[in-house]
Amino acid sequence: MKIRLALLLALIFSVASTASSSAAGDRHALVIGNAKYPDADAPLKEPINDARDVADELKRDGFKLEIGENLTGDAMRRAFDRLYAEIKPGDVALLFFSGYGIQSNRQSYMIPVDAQIWQESDVRRDGISLETVLGEINSRGAGVKIALLDASRRNPYERRFRSFSAGLAPVVAPNGTLVMYSAALSSVVSDSGGDHSLFVQELLKEIRVPDLMAEEALNRTRVGVTRASRQEQIPWISSSLAEDFSFVPGGNPHPAAAIAALPPTEPPPSTASPAPAPSPAPAVNLPTPTAPPKVEVTPPTPTPADKPAGNNPAPAEVALADDPTIKSLTAKIDANPDDINALYRRGQVYVSKGAYKLAIKDFDDTIRLNPKDVEALNNRCWVRTVVGDLQGALKDCNEALRLRPNFVDALDSRGLLNLKAGANKNAITDFDAALKINPRLTSSLYGRGLAKQRNGAIPEGDLDIANARAMDPNIVQEFETYGVR
Repeated sequence: MKIRLALLLALIFSVASTASSSAAGDRHALVIGNAKYPDADAPLKEPINDARDVADELKRDGFKLEIGENLTGDAMRRAFDRLYAEIKPGDVALLFFSGYGIQSNRQSYMIPVDAQIWQESDVRRDGISLETVLGEINSRGAGVKIALLDASRRNPYERRFRSFSAGLAPVVAPNGTLVMYSAALSSVVSDSGGDHSLFVQELLKEIRVPDLMAEEALNRTRVGVTRASRQEQIPWISSSLAEDFSFVPGGNPHPAAAIAALPPTEPPPSTASPAPAPSPAPAVNLPTPTAPPKVEVTPPTPTPADKPAGNNPAPAEVALADDPTIKSLTAKIDANPDDINALYRRGQVYVSKGAYKLAIKDFDDTIRLNPKDVEALNNRCWVRTVVGDLQGALKDCNEALRLRPNFVDALDSRGLLNLKAGANKNAITDFDAALKINPRLTSSLYGRGLAKQRNGAIPEGDLDIANARAMDPNIVQEFETYGVR
């Protein structure tokens, strides 16, 4: 009965949200992921996965969406023409592009997969100008214009006419525009070596928070990327928005949002003020260090950057050493064994490859150099949880939360730890605290559902799990790879 009532309420909320969206103008989005550039040594790993994840989220947020993968120049222009034709005065228009970008004559160009670039003038001939796109969208009357470019990559073209990759240029955009690049102006970053970019991982975290204004969501994304990359990657933002805009209006929750999964007697969470600090770490009856739980664990699927995971079997150390990203980071560490940024980043890459022992060693060294490094503590907590070292994991998570009481990733990690330890009430407490900060944190929502089921609250647990699966159909498989079923 509770499930039917919640679904009915979700449907009502959905109708209300649609009506509100229509009154404020429709939402349109074009999402492009370009990965297979013939001039590159190998296809990019991140753009297709990132474009699909962003597209899925925007669909849930009420956008009328078109997604394109590995588009040629003609295909990109046709896609933009279709977007322009849909826009009416007062609408919202959003562009997400992941692939290669190049600046020329102080403009930023998105590069199609069939571009033939041998000199700078070819960039302007074959590339798609961001300023031109935003100008055309504005001419159709769009009230809110948003452009998100994950295109500040080292590319195979600029070496032909420049001695360095120049990154992207500042954009001269019309009023009512919000633009974000994945890296600072005139700077480039290398791909992480994983299947998802750090930029998109952090972006998805923030745009899922109900009632959070778009500018604040992107500012939080910038902080998250900067922190996770140890200031090696600092996104750039430009805004001239003249009206409020939220990806997920808090007053009209999405049918699959975690907020609908709260028990009827609980008030909905608010993101207007910081969440209260969680209570001291609950006592957990964990196994003794000499008898850790025997859990069959396979490498997990990718998750946000502060808790990276991989979907490949743990490779041999020799094979890992040939990975370009690991090789570059190892060279930095060989030159300076106390390079804390390189150690932390290599640890993240090792986790993405399923090399958990090597990852823990790098996080050990990172924490040795800075015992107050909450991101490294959380990463080590999560990896130790996955491999079954629950005593060590609990110590790491507790320390991270002592240093940063509202650290949502550490709350989520400790919730997973408690779930694996069978401490279901404590898991619910941690997942509740995480969801009060980010009500659409799928891992916490699904974990809370499992904990509620195991604690006897079957209908409430079923509803949490149904909502989590609606938000991320792969969440069940992800938890199975953690050894949690």
